Amino acid sequence: MKKVILIFCVFSLLSCKSKKTIATEAPKEKRMVILIPAEVDVAKKNRAYDLGKRLIETCNTSRFKAFNSSEATEKVRQNATAEKISATCKKINQRNGKFIALNLIDVTHDEFNDEYIFRYAIDYEKKLFKRELKVTVTTDNKVSAIATQEIKAKPM
Repeated sequence: MKKVILIFCVFSLLSCKSKKTIATEAPKEKRMVILIPAEVDVAKKNRAYDLGKRLIETCNTSRFKAFNSSEATEKVRQNATAEKISATCKKINQRNGKFIALNLIDVTHDEFNDEYIFRYAIDYEKKLFKRELKVTVTTDNKVSAIATQEIKAKPM
């Protein structure tokens, strides 16, 4: 009887081994390279600046000119509706005041997707809160993403 219980305990311990998975494929790396703005194609740079400025200036003028198919991807055109933009502009104008200018911070090349990400600092009347605009341009010279975000102040 003791042998049966001992064998049962040994089998139960052996059956509870943890299973280890072996990675057969190396994970795909996201290769992001920060570029000097002079190295980027002028057409891509102008496209990102023009569409970004047009979107931000909508907050000052309250008139939004929709993006066409040669300027932006379908996803951007569907998401950039007058209602969504006016709601966002209302919040931004209350906190930051009127839009003044865009200043290019840097350009990042995503080698995996072959896209260029342009980061702009947005200057507003009120200097209390800093905001940043990110515009992603594809190889077809179309904007595939536009986003603004508030930059948190760094503690001293």
